[in-house]
Amino acid sequence: MTPSRRMKEILFGTQVRRDLWWIALFCLFAFFVLGKFDLFEQINDFSRNHEDWDLDETFTVLMLLPFAFIFFIIRRHQELRQERDNTHNILKTVEALIIALNPEGRITQINRKASELLGYREDELIGQDWFATCLPRSIDVEQVRKVIKKSLAGDLAGSKYNENWVRTRSGEERLIAWHNSIIRDTNDKIIGTLSAGEDITERNQAEEALKISEKRYRAIFETSQDIISINRVDDGLYVDVNQAFLDTQGYSRDEVIGRTAEELNVWADPADRQRFVELLQRDGRCSNIEAQFRRKDGELIWWLVSASVIDLDGTPCNISVRRDITERKKDEEKINYLAYFDQLTGLPNRSLLQDRLKQAMASSQRSGCYGALLLLDLDYFKNLNDTLGHDMGDLLLIQVAQRLTGCLRDEDTVSRFGGDEFVVVLVNLSESLSETADLIELIGGKISAAFIPPFDLKEISYRISPSIGASVYLGQNNEADTLMKQADLAMYKAKETGRNTLRFFDPDMAQDVLKRAVLENNLREAVQKQQFILHYQAQISGHRVIGVEALLRWQHPEHGLVSPVEFISALEETGLILAVGQWVLEVACRQLAAWAEQPELSHLTVSVNISARQLNDEGFVDQVLMELERSGAKPDRLKLELTESLLVNNIEEIIIKMSALKAEGVGFSLDDFGTGYSSLAYLKRLPLDQLKIDGSFVSDILTDPNDAAIARMIVVLADSLGMAVIAEGVETEAQREALAQQGCHAYQGYLFGRPVPVDEFESFLKRG
Repeated sequence: MTPSRRMKEILFGTQVRRDLWWIALFCLFAFFVLGKFDLFEQINDFSRNHEDWDLDETFTVLMLLPFAFIFFIIRRHQELRQERDNTHNILKTVEALIIALNPEGRITQINRKASELLGYREDELIGQDWFATCLPRSIDVEQVRKVIKKSLAGDLAGSKYNENWVRTRSGEERLIAWHNSIIRDTNDKIIGTLSAGEDITERNQAEEALKISEKRYRAIFETSQDIISINRVDDGLYVDVNQAFLDTQGYSRDEVIGRTAEELNVWADPADRQRFVELLQRDGRCSNIEAQFRRKDGELIWWLVSASVIDLDGTPCNISVRRDITERKKDEEKINYLAYFDQLTGLPNRSLLQDRLKQAMASSQRSGCYGALLLLDLDYFKNLNDTLGHDMGDLLLIQVAQRLTGCLRDEDTVSRFGGDEFVVVLVNLSESLSETADLIELIGGKISAAFIPPFDLKEISYRISPSIGASVYLGQNNEADTLMKQADLAMYKAKETGRNTLRFFDPDMAQDVLKRAVLENNLREAVQKQQFILHYQAQISGHRVIGVEALLRWQHPEHGLVSPVEFISALEETGLILAVGQWVLEVACRQLAAWAEQPELSHLTVSVNISARQLNDEGFVDQVLMELERSGAKPDRLKLELTESLLVNNIEEIIIKMSALKAEGVGFSLDDFGTGYSSLAYLKRLPLDQLKIDGSFVSDILTDPNDAAIARMIVVLADSLGMAVIAEGVETEAQREALAQQGCHAYQGYLFGRPVPVDEFESFLKRG
């Protein structure tokens, strides 16, 4: 502030000072006028001419007039001071922030509330530049000054009500909502501004938080993968839906808002909607209701629905959150289907069959009618899989399922039990057992007839037949598992008696099963206790022994020597053949190594029979080579005998394994040639050294021209393929001569010696 301005403030700063100056000027003016115009002399002359005029009183009145004026002024100032004090007290107690600014923006008045908020005393703020002291540094002060100047010019547009931030002494910023007005003097001149403010910082923060919350809610609402809808409770109209609702239901927003679920027909089952509404009315909420809904295009989808009643701007509404579980329901249906139905044929599987069979037996108990269980097994199905592949096998099974279903009544059940086995449950046949048997045979014949037309396997006509075992039930006298076992026994009996036929369960069959179980247990014990031995049968060429065939024998501690015919098949079915076959290879290789040390025996070869299980084992090649290396036997002295039945299973893999062993010097002979499946295409690819004429052709070679012709054909075939040929089962000299005439000069049979233990065989050789 300049000195002249400061002096002016001292002399004329307050209204009282200005009024005193006016009184002094008035007195000087009065005395000047009296003296200038000789008013005192005129008054005196007037009083002399008018005797009734009291001059003293007149002067007294004239002298009292200034003092009366002074008294009036002082009284007026007391009233103004009282008014100011009252205003000041009001400003102190009012809860609004009151700030008055002069035209330069300096604080001329501030109340307690404002100073406390700003953190200053009132006297510290009076006279301070409001903009520099109390506005945040981030605010453009000059721009604010321009707004104030407009206000002082009488233009309150845009500034009568405003919000802006202020800075407190501590540096904290607070948001104030201001109501602004201008201050005028007695001449109606604008001399400042008066602002009443309210601290709205917390309210603003709450509003901002609410805005953020609303934005977050809206973002969640719109982007949620769940389907969200809001309906009014009183009339069910849709108030809002999210995008997931529209995408899933196939509607536009305009088609949904303002309409009801009934109008859109979204509930597939009205009972589900009724249950939903009742739960909301009763509990005000519901959780995880599974229901089907209908899309705009009519497609049905599954939703998992949860909902609760809320207050939306004073209107009761229910908000529903729904999750699309259509895929889950499809998966559940698929799992349920897989649990009870065969995936390939669509027929009931074992689990559902067990349930249907129990129901059938319970029905039989109530009605008194017999029922039956048929177990079907496809004859030689394995040959189809092995020759044409599993895809063709699956195609055949599908067609078999269709034909079986066509043979039965609706109340009967046909099931795929596993592999190529099918089970048929017949219900309510007859109260007579004999009539039941006749009906079973009739149905069995119908099933067999259904298999007569060839099956169409991708332009291949294939014929196959069923072997059927039947067991009869009445009520619940037997367990379901017992019926299955009985039908299984009957089915195997049908296979043993020629296949493509039906056999009823006979109690005697159980004895056969018991014997088989005892045999399997004894075989396991035989493997553990090493009760197996090898016998050797000579193989002759001319008059010279060229080799032997190692033949397995079982030395039973109670029954003596057991023929392999009685136990080889059991070894195969139980899998024990793998352990026994490895033992045979081990013993045979050790014997070869021992004979290699004896000059008169070192030329001998040893033939070992190989089973299908052994050949299909992944480690077969390594196992053979390991036994050769461990024993020190020469590979070219070991000959592995295969049967024709092995050639129908994994032929390519068999060729690879045979070739790997052939490369190491191991020889191969095809046993029982001519009795099974033979393919010349495969035969020429197999690394065989020898064909073996089966004993069934040798036994009748003298009486059956066909057997003689077959023997001759085998010899010619072997010669053309560069293989040796040997005949087994030669028991007479006449048979040997007949074979020799056909070109076969190597033999094996009782004519030359029976299979004997190794010591007897060596003695036989030494005797010549």
